[in-house]
Amino acid sequence: MTAHRAGLIGCRGCGRAWPETRTVCARCGAALVPPDRRGLQAVWGWLLAGMIFYIPANMLPMMRTSSLGGLGGGGDATIIGGVLQLMAHGDWPIAAVIFAASVLVPVGKFVAIIWLALVAGRPATYRDAHTRLQVYEVVEFIGRWSMIDVFVVAILSALVQLGFVVSIKPGTAAVSFALSVAFTMLAAQSFDPRLIWRGLPLRRRKDR
Repeated sequence: MTAHRAGLIGCRGCGRAWPETRTVCARCGAALVPPDRRGLQAVWGWLLAGMIFYIPANMLPMMRTSSLGGLGGGGDATIIGGVLQLMAHGDWPIAAVIFAASVLVPVGKFVAIIWLALVAGRPATYRDAHTRLQVYEVVEFIGRWSMIDVFVVAILSALVQLGFVVSIKPGTAAVSFALSVAFTMLAAQSFDPRLIWRGLPLRRRKDR
């Protein structure tokens, strides 16, 4: 038995279920809106924006380094370029963390949100519904860790500022990557998890 078939509507603000006749949650004051697949338009919109900004985030430099007033050379490092540099210096654990947080996690979130938006509200078994809910919870949990690459650049920019000797500044890709993560998080938050349970089959008469 789902809340929808019991004549109830769940509040997206606090999670409490109310009769379908109510329009406002008495606990948190949020508007009670029934789940609707038309709300997936916002999910697709935010997701598309995140994917667009993820392209320059990987092509443009994430970090700009200059040393000895420009006489000692410097360079620009993209996300993949920075990972390869760390690997070349033997920093495999740090390279693995940055690669996972900056490449595997964002791409995985794109794939997961696309899949959830495609199957939302469609026929499903109870096991399928629980699988979809678990995927949604994982996307919600790991979303905050996608900014680790931006945090690394910000920390280095704040700490390594030795004027004439060496200077590290964030590149253009840092802004694009931050926007991509933000838009992807908005896409996940726009997804209504109540649609996951709308595709469950009706119970058989002998099960009632």
